[in-house]
Amino acid sequence: MITVDGVTKTYGGYLAVDDVSFVAEPGRVTGFLGPNGAGKSTTMRIMVGLTPATRGRVTIGGHRYADLPNPGLHVGVLLDASAQHDGRTGREILTIGAQTMGLPRTRVEEMLELVSLSPTEARRRVRNYSLGMRQRLGIAHALLGDPQILILDEPANGLDPAGIHWMRGLLKEYAARGGTVLLSSHLLHEVERIADELILIGRGRIVAQGTKAELLQTRGAYVKAVEHESLLDALTREGIHAVPSGEGLRSDAEAVQIGKVAATAGITLVELRPADGAGLEELFLQLTADTQRDTTQEGALA
Repeated sequence: MITVDGVTKTYGGYLAVDDVSFVAEPGRVTGFLGPNGAGKSTTMRIMVGLTPATRGRVTIGGHRYADLPNPGLHVGVLLDASAQHDGRTGREILTIGAQTMGLPRTRVEEMLELVSLSPTEARRRVRNYSLGMRQRLGIAHALLGDPQILILDEPANGLDPAGIHWMRGLLKEYAARGGTVLLSSHLLHEVERIADELILIGRGRIVAQGTKAELLQTRGAYVKAVEHESLLDALTREGIHAVPSGEGLRSDAEAVQIGKVAATAGITLVELRPADGAGLEELFLQLTADTQRDTTQEGALA
C-alpha cells in the first residue's frame, strides 16, 4: 500500500505540489493522471526519496522509503527509462541490481525472459537500445527484487502496440496476485483499460479521485442550441457550469434544469438529453481545463 498524506512541495515561490493525499491499495492498479507540469513526477519522486517534501508524508508498506533496509525487495521503481548507464549492457545493469539486492544471478535471466529481451539484445549496450527496449529493461529492473509495490512513471512510453498489450497483461496479473501498482501515463485510453482507481491532478492539486466506475458514471445532460453562445451565457448566469462537447454543451446539471433556462431565455434547442457516460479523455479534459496548454485560440491559423 502507498499512502500519500498532505504532501506539498515548493520551489522558492512556485508551488509544484499542493496538499496531495491519496492511497494506492494492494490488488489494484491506480492510474495517476494529469497534464504536463501538473505535479505527477514530483509527487512520485517524493515517494521514493529523490525529492524532499516541503510538508507531508509518504509511506510505502507502512514505512518511509528511506527507512527500508533493502528497498528494491519491497518497491520497484521506474521513473525514467532513459536514466540508465549507456555504456553498460542490459544484462550488466540487471546483474549490478541483483548484486546490490543480494539476489542470485538466475534472477537476471528470469527477468530478461519475462520482458522478452533476447540474449543478443541483453548483450547490447544500452546506448543502442530503442526507447521501447529501455522501457522493457526498466520494468525488468523494477521487478528484479520481486517487490509487492510498483511505482511506474510513463512505462508505456516508446512501446509499440504489442508491447503495450504485453505490459497491460503483466500489470493486471501483478495486481491480481495482490501487488500494488501506481501508474502514471498520458496514454489515457490505456489507463482506462487497465486502472481500477483513478487520481487526476492539475496545478499540483487533486481534482478528482475514485474508482473508474465512480468517475466515469453517466451524469448531467448534453444540449445543442441554435443560439449556442446565448445558451452558454444564460447557463452561466444561473450558476450552471457547462463545457463544449462536440457541437453542443455538456453539463452536470439535469436536462430539465437546462430546458427551463433555455425556455426562459427564449433559446431554440436542437437537442437535449441525458449525457452519455463520459470517457476518461473527456473527463480528464473537463477537470483539468484550466491547466491545458494546447487550447485553440480564436483566430488561430488552421
